[in-house]
Amino acid sequence: MSTNAQNPAPQQEYDSDGIPLFRHPTPDKAWLARHTEEIIEPDLGIIDPHHHLWDVFGGYGLDDLIEDTSTGHRILATVYSQCGWSYKEDGPVGMRPVGEVARVAAVALEAKRRKLPTQVCAGIVGHADMELGDDVAEVLQAEVEAGAGYFRGIRHITARDEGISASLLGRPPADLLQRPAFHRGLRVLQKMGLTFDAWLYFKQIAGLAELARAHPDLPIVLNHLGAPLGVGPYVGKRDEVFKEWQAAMKLLATCPNVYMKLGGLGMVVMGFGLHQRPEPPSSQVVAEGWGPYIKTAIELFGAKRCMFESNFPVDKAMCSYVVMWNAFKRIASGASADEKAWLFRETANRFYKLGITD
Repeated sequence: MSTNAQNPAPQQEYDSDGIPLFRHPTPDKAWLARHTEEIIEPDLGIIDPHHHLWDVFGGYGLDDLIEDTSTGHRILATVYSQCGWSYKEDGPVGMRPVGEVARVAAVALEAKRRKLPTQVCAGIVGHADMELGDDVAEVLQAEVEAGAGYFRGIRHITARDEGISASLLGRPPADLLQRPAFHRGLRVLQKMGLTFDAWLYFKQIAGLAELARAHPDLPIVLNHLGAPLGVGPYVGKRDEVFKEWQAAMKLLATCPNVYMKLGGLGMVVMGFGLHQRPEPPSSQVVAEGWGPYIKTAIELFGAKRCMFESNFPVDKAMCSYVVMWNAFKRIASGASADEKAWLFRETANRFYKLGITD
């Protein structure tokens, strides 16, 4: 198959430890524009519970988000997820993530001032280092104050695989989920009524299940379907990875405080390589590739514990906002109206306590 000239298959890079490095490709708007579709179920209300804003990879700000959320799907609200944007550049290291929450709260207030049809950044997921243990309370309180009523919880990235390197924020320690200080931090998070977004790879899902059982009152949502990887040592092993991922997901689904974000499969580490096609994919193509993972997650967790997510602009390198949500609607086509309401709106609405009415 010929490849997209704007996003050719890159020569393999390696990090400072000699581990294969995978970088996020920059979205190519001209390439994406070469495929258009009619909106499927245009009246279906959607809350997009996972997107970023940033200055890297071509940038993605409020106007870019509005451009995507205004393309035809009925996006009621969005939730911002931590990505290291606008951290403070000085002061105590532990307090620097407060800068991201303050910056995003300003974006939310600006969107509100514009009276947009979408409640942009109606919830903010920031970051606080759980390894601060009991001392993380000071950081979290500062984020509550900086969040202007939008702050809902934190994400602490623990994604690590010895065969790949991909994080924008560095590779976390391998044993982070098991560290006592990390658990003390989570107890503070729970006591403050906040949520925990987990981002890790499929081989770490069992570890998350242990953590969830240790903190049964902490609301946890696993980002990006628990990352069934498809690059590096996993190339050509999709069936093997799926079976291992599925078994781990069955274990995790037994933890009633764990929810699932259905998306993120467009990330380069998932190995689908849609950005390297000569033409952008249709929603049918996306649904066929991602459907088995999403349908499995819904079957295991149920609609009331699952929420579709865009993961934009990361996944924008693979397909447009229109195509992505059309693909999700295709995958959920067999669901009842009530199940669709949960999958596309209500699970996110209740998990993040957004108070969005349709």
